Amino acid sequence: MDQIAAMRVFARVVEAGTFTRAADLLQMPKPSVTKLVQQLESHLRVKLLQRTTRRVTVTPEGAAYYERISRVLAEIDDIEADVTNAQTRPKGRLRVDIGSSLANRILIPRLPAFHARYPDILLELGVGDRPVHLIGEGVDCVLRGGVLSDPSLVARRVAQMPYMTCATPDYLKRHGVPGTPADLLDGHRVVSYFSSRTGRYIPPCYERGDERIEINGHATIAVNESTAHLTALLTGLGVAQTFAFMTQPHVESGALVELLADWEPPPMPVSVAYPSSRHPSAKLRAFVDWTVEVFAPYGSARRR
Repeated sequence: MDQIAAMRVFARVVEAGTFTRAADLLQMPKPSVTKLVQQLESHLRVKLLQRTTRRVTVTPEGAAYYERISRVLAEIDDIEADVTNAQTRPKGRLRVDIGSSLANRILIPRLPAFHARYPDILLELGVGDRPVHLIGEGVDCVLRGGVLSDPSLVARRVAQMPYMTCATPDYLKRHGVPGTPADLLDGHRVVSYFSSRTGRYIPPCYERGDERIEINGHATIAVNESTAHLTALLTGLGVAQTFAFMTQPHVESGALVELLADWEPPPMPVSVAYPSSRHPSAKLRAFVDWTVEVFAPYGSARRR
């Protein structure tokens, strides 16, 4: 038995929650994964996992073993990275999950520079606004907006994204131009946004000085994905509040008109985060540092 390989397989089964999912993530046949875990249990003379037809449960002994070998495997990875000079030339597969607007408008257009700098990293982007379970889905890190309060994640703030309220010229001809946020409650339609995680509507928020107003107006449509939110706005379905970096080009082209410019909510923080239980690999550190560079122009709350 290759004990290090067996330890890696066991760790991935614990993280993935099933032998099938672990086999997919490891790109190994499921019988090979099962056999290595069985050999490891036989070698240790202890039951590490309880199997059911749909899921595996970690035994108390397995949980303690997993906690200790996770640190050992991370140390081995670091040693190998140093020996192979991977600190200056990181390599391997890196799975990143990111919201669609951040991916399409900011990150993907700059990927040629990333691949020129790190040609040996295979970057896999999971694009969407749905929540993901990093360890269970084999994701190395995420880029997300909002305050990240999950204690299992190490988060690094990379940007502060201001908002902008807009509508199309045609919509404003039909419904008039709101002078205050309260006007949105009288005869206007709002393109609403709801959380893909909780299903809760997130109302437009406006602040000026000590005043704060939340608008729960008449929604023409509600979406849970940021790119679709912008598309609905451009279609003329109503007034919407979304990220300024998405709307600014359309304001400059005349497709959208900025509204209520003297009323702005606090900007949205954007962070890159990864599980605290994993020591960051050289490729992950390279990506995080590069991401900080990419988002540096958005590091303040000022509009760009």
